[in-house]
Amino acid sequence: MGTVHTALPAQTLYVTIRRDELRQLKNERDQLKQELAQLRLLLQASQVQPLAAV
Repeated sequence: MGTVHTALPAQTLYVTIRRDELRQLKNERDQLKQELAQLRLLLQASQVQPLAAV
């Protein structure tokens, strides 16, 4: 049988981040959210329209 491992308690990691780094991460997050929304719309549109028979 497999080895039994005890679960470790959750640990909190504190990091320091500069304002410009935080701003860049937020911008990247916003861009990814926009891309995700566009991809979801494309996916919905492709599911609504039946594929043309070849």
